[in-house]
Parts: sequence; structure tokens; C-alpha cells
Amino acid sequence: MKKFTLLAVLAFIGFSFTASAQIQKGNVLMGGDIGNFSLGLNGAKNFSMDLTPKAAWFIKDNVALGAYGKLGIVTAKGAGTDVTYGVGALGRYYTGSDVEVLKHGRFFGEATVGLGGHNPSGPGGSTNGLDFSFGPGFAYFITPSIGLETLLKYNGTAGFGSLGYQNKLTLDFGFQIYLPGQSTLNKVKRDVR
Repeated sequence: MKKFTLLAVLAFIGFSFTASAQIQKGNVLMGGDIGNFSLGLNGAKNFSMDLTPKAAWFIKDNVALGAYGKLGIVTAKGAGTDVTYGVGALGRYYTGSDVEVLKHGRFFGEATVGLGGHNPSGPGGSTNGLDFSFGPGFAYFITPSIGLETLLKYNGTAGFGSLGYQNKLTLDFGFQIYLPGQSTLNKVKRDVR
């Protein structure tokens, strides 16, 4: 019963942290983004979507390093499927303190670099090689541990194939979970005593 009470108190204290507590050194970010989502109902009956799962560790307050994966498809009835893919490293930097207008929000910058490509099903240029992106974003913490995000990014792929360089500007929406690291859990335990 004592363990249950301690866990309940730790959970309550953990949920009472502000957004800044979740971007402290030692914490973990896990989640993903969805972008380029469309579903055509007329004519070509097309579908497109990009999914980008992410995981990062805060190496110091406001700075996270981690990895991402990316898979995108664009398909249209009778036209085949275009595939976009990538895997690599990501870095994030969150700005100063909570935004006053939205007391639970933070601006951040994100950059990625890795291997990726774009392979269309039909005629057109394919590219496989260096995959990179960068851009600003905003995270709104609906709870102290869950953030909804929007991210405007420049995406590029440079390398080999019939088309040597491809790029695009995307607006992605994400869902991230911020998990406390061991240092945060230890601090909560000290505060409870």
C-alpha cells in the first residue's frame, strides 16, 4: 500500500510540472509527425501521407538529440505509388521560457540529417542519398507530458538517381510524449520526502 501511495504522489507531482520541466536534461521525447495528408474523393482518387516517428534525449536543458524515421506514400488510382523514405539523426533547441500568450507553449527549431530517398512509380526522377531538413516549430503542452506540435520545414534530398536533388516545404503536425529521466524522478522523490 505504501508503494501505491508513493506512486500516486509521484504521478500527481509529475503532472503538476510546467512545460519547462519536460525539456530538462535527462528527459526523453517520443512521438511523431504527420504531414502531406490528403485524400482525394473526386477524379483521380488519390491518397498521400508522410509519417515521421521520432525519439530524442535531452542532453541539456532545452537541447535534445535523437533519431527519426520517415515514410511517405502518394498513390492515385491507376497511377501507382510514389515512396519517400529516410532515417537519421535529429536535433532540437527549445527557446527560453513559456510563451506568455499560450502559457504552456514553446517555440523550437529542429534539424535532421540522414539517408533517404524519393522513388516514383512512374516516369520521373528518383533520388537516393543525403536527406536533410530544418525549420521552426511550436509545441503546445496539453498536459505537462504531452505536446501537440506544428512544424514548418524545408526538406531536401541530394544524391544519386535520375534527378540529383529534390526539395519541398512542408507543414507537419505532431504528437510528442515527454518522459521524465532518472534525474527528474530523483528530484520528485526528494521533493516528496
